[in-house]
Amino acid sequence: MHLRDYSLPAGWFPRDAQSVCAFLKEFDGNERISKAAISPHAGWFYSGKLSAMAISSLSPDADTIVVLGGHLGGGSPALFAMEDAAKTPFGKIEMDAELREILINDFDDANLNCSEDRYRDNTIEVLLPMVHYFFPKAKIVWLRLPAEMESFESGKIMAEAASKSGRDIRVIASTDLTHYGSNYGFSPKGRGENALNWVRDTNDAGFIKAVQAADANEVLRRAEIESAACSAGAVLGALGFADSLGLGNAKLIKYATSADVVEEEQDSFVGYAAMKF
Repeated sequence: MHLRDYSLPAGWFPRDAQSVCAFLKEFDGNERISKAAISPHAGWFYSGKLSAMAISSLSPDADTIVVLGGHLGGGSPALFAMEDAAKTPFGKIEMDAELREILINDFDDANLNCSEDRYRDNTIEVLLPMVHYFFPKAKIVWLRLPAEMESFESGKIMAEAASKSGRDIRVIASTDLTHYGSNYGFSPKGRGENALNWVRDTNDAGFIKAVQAADANEVLRRAEIESAACSAGAVLGALGFADSLGLGNAKLIKYATSADVVEEEQDSFVGYAAMKF
């Protein structure tokens, strides 16, 4: 078996099953009726609870979880993990090779470029222990989508492929929001409380409203022009999937920033949103 091993250093998420269970058990009683969700993808210390809120909102009777990552600019191909399984603290979570092959062929038929994901990236890996915990019997498709409108169409293809294959699937779109401060080379409002309020109340709020309005063009514009999200392609994929299935508008579960979990004032911080369809 070809296994996709961890690429992230220790510290992003617990590496043993007992610690993962201890972290996630408080979310076991959440209502689970959603078909798609948007989750942040920072280390669990910063955004793990929001990620758990998003993933635990998904209805449990799924055959396959399609986890959409990002960090890809426009013009990049969609990237599929081609291994047989991925490593998690619970062992191996199997890739759905059949659905993956259908998607690759359907992407090709739609003139959407795709390739193998051979790179180190946190957007999917950091969520897999949660996926394995909440969906212990499901398979996964690991897919990173570029920040371009074609990713909205990719989401529609996912819905069609699920129907074609007889799969009951859930979709998780992985993105963080505004990366602000000197660490990220983006400080249009200086620093301090005014900067934090601008990120919360204007930049991130505008992106969230665009998602809730299912305005794919505005989602992409805010990500590219306003630097309001790092993985817009994943969100566009979830929007396309939700549109195809008629899931309605996304609901905000919770918003936070990395500054909320650190006591001292931070020059640099990141916004996070947990949402569900």
